[in-house]
Amino acid sequence: MTATLDTAHVEDAKLRKTLGYWSLVATGLGSVIGSGWLFSAMYAAQSAGPAALIAWVIGGLLMLAVALVFAELGIARPESGGLVRYPLYTNGRLAASIVGWSMWVCYLGNPPTEAAGVVQYASSYIPGLYQDKQLTGPGIAVAIGLMVVFVLVNYFGVQMFARTNNIVTAIKVLIPTATVVLLIASGFDGSNISGHGGFAPYGYGVALGTIATAGMVFAYTGFRNIVELSGEVSNPRKHIPAALVTTLLVTIVLYLGLQVAYLGAVPASMLGGGWHGVNFDSPFAQLALLLGMSWLYWTLIADSMLSPSGSGICYTACNARNSFGLAKNGFFPQWLVRVSPRWGVPTRALVANFVIGIVFLLPLPSWHQIVSITGTLAVFTFSIGSVSLLAFRRTGVTGPENRLRGMAVVSPAAFVISALVIYWVGWSDLLKTIPIVVVGLVWYAVTWVRQRQGAGELRGGWWLLAHLAFLYLVSILGSFDGLGVLPAPWDSALVAVVSFGVYFWGTASATAYMRRSEPVSG
Repeated sequence: MTATLDTAHVEDAKLRKTLGYWSLVATGLGSVIGSGWLFSAMYAAQSAGPAALIAWVIGGLLMLAVALVFAELGIARPESGGLVRYPLYTNGRLAASIVGWSMWVCYLGNPPTEAAGVVQYASSYIPGLYQDKQLTGPGIAVAIGLMVVFVLVNYFGVQMFARTNNIVTAIKVLIPTATVVLLIASGFDGSNISGHGGFAPYGYGVALGTIATAGMVFAYTGFRNIVELSGEVSNPRKHIPAALVTTLLVTIVLYLGLQVAYLGAVPASMLGGGWHGVNFDSPFAQLALLLGMSWLYWTLIADSMLSPSGSGICYTACNARNSFGLAKNGFFPQWLVRVSPRWGVPTRALVANFVIGIVFLLPLPSWHQIVSITGTLAVFTFSIGSVSLLAFRRTGVTGPENRLRGMAVVSPAAFVISALVIYWVGWSDLLKTIPIVVVGLVWYAVTWVRQRQGAGELRGGWWLLAHLAFLYLVSILGSFDGLGVLPAPWDSALVAVVSFGVYFWGTASATAYMRRSEPVSG
């Protein structure tokens, strides 16, 4: 075990602390503004109609709360791959394995998702890439080629990644902003929001479910990549929280604007069958064409390659740090705990993630199919940060100088809202995550036996298993695609109350685990 820790410290030292505020903001916005802005507004409207606006606000506030939690963790202990390391420090290997595995799968699905988004938009002018709502064989081949580009940009050092991403992100912010302004100015029809079944034609419960399944979590969740790179930040105390808050505030305003623009730009003639029946291969580009703005159409077609590619580059960088962190945890093979001395990046993890990521394109060859699963998995990983934050405070890892104000309220609120978002997904979609979670647990059982970890590594994580089991059970019985035994809104109230109690159970377990373990060192 000591040799592993020594190796980890040596490899960590090879990472270069060169990232500043603007590079972090570019990383956050570059991750957030990917294929999500191209498709999420349409899929959210299909599911919930104009009530999707409520989901964007709730999802944005949740992400802001979670971002503040991870900001304090990143200040207290800046570490590349930290999102999978913090649960290890506070709750042991069982909790860290569940969270780390879910996060790795979620991040692993992003580059294929972004590549699929590029190809889906490209099918508007290159036939044969996308048919019957999924990529064709040639489309999958093109997507894999894009993933190779994502890896190459990251392979040659964090500075090359940062320089490339800064330029790409500036363009990525400008184009969707211009799209919002132009669509609202040229073709906004306010009756679309109040007519055609009303503001919430399919009910408010459906709108809540879209937070995870329609790509909203997928769209917002890129902010965490700022924390993933915290071990390579020049001034974590100053830059991490500022970059996180900037990223989320810009994103909330942008996505609300995009949803409003989409709702108002869809021709009323297409809404005879309701919002369910409105389907575009390239939503904003095709709306621009319908409104006679061919130049905007071609601009958006060009950006459909740039925006998702920029996000894919960011996630490729950050999931390499995830794999690096999981290998340090002992969950992944130790040969991944290697940083290239020449380039200062975990190159082995980059290549391994690329090879495995190709698998996502085979059973799930479309943007929406991949996002519906990875979006839900992403929410799984939010809760543990709130537990780690309080445990770090109670055990003195986070000193008074590194504590953010208001976290005594924000932290439990983030935990409870995360649980609610998981529940609102609905049983039919939540069911799809069970095999992935089970595979992670089976692999953890193998590592537990092989590494002879002992019962102490289990005690800190029982609460997380119980919490997941509770959410699955209530989902089966509840009103969101469940049996309806638990009616609304009492089912959501039950989830909130029990999750609030689980939060304190988790923090008590984490505090006890940290006090009987070796102290967390820098």
